Order: sequence, then structure tokens, then C-alpha cells
Amino acid sequence: MPTPTPNQTTQVTQATDALVRVKDYLRTDPPVGDVLRLLASLLDEDTGVPILLGDILRSAARLVAQQADRPEQDDEIRQIIDGLREAAQEATDWHVLHWDVQRLTARFTDTTRADSGN
Repeated sequence: MPTPTPNQTTQVTQATDALVRVKDYLRTDPPVGDVLRLLASLLDEDTGVPILLGDILRSAARLVAQQADRPEQDDEIRQIIDGLREAAQEATDWHVLHWDVQRLTARFTDTTRADSGN
């Protein structure tokens, strides 16, 4: 596999910078509707951050296991691989937040409609 190109490294840096900007934006107390739209993208059940992060961590664990010299005989490497796999599962489990965002969106949409009807 080729070494990551500077462009790929730059893209990952840009992605993490975008997440920092979202974090900073949320600290400005924006309207909940805006927050829910951001969360819907971030937590999408198929393509959201938890799913992607889980896939990335699983791939990293697989690559380390394949390329390390006898990882089954090196406790430290085996522990790291196990940690990556456990973290991958935990991250992937966060995809259920997608459903919470949908329920919140429905609740706030219903509240907004009820308020505008008065």
C-alpha cells in the first residue's frame, strides 16, 4: 500500500479542523434546529462519524496485525490491537445516537408547529 499522500494527510487535518469548528460553533448557543441538522449529518447511521471511525480503527488494527512481526507473541502489540478493536466497536455503537437525533428533531418540529399555531 502506498504511503499517504500529502493531500490525504491534508484532508484528514481539514476534517478534524471542521469538527473543531463545529465544536466551537455549538459553544455559541445556536438554535436547536441548526444543532440537530449538524448532528444528523455527524451521526448518520450509515455514513456518520461513529461508523467511519469504527471502520478506520478496525482497518488500523487489521493492518498492524498483518504487518507486525509475530504480533501474537508480543503482548504490547496484541494489547494495542485489542484496544483498537474495542474502540472501533464502541465508536460504532454510537451510531444509535442517530435515532435520538431523529426523535429530537420530531419533538422540536412538533413543538415549533404547536407554538406557531397559537
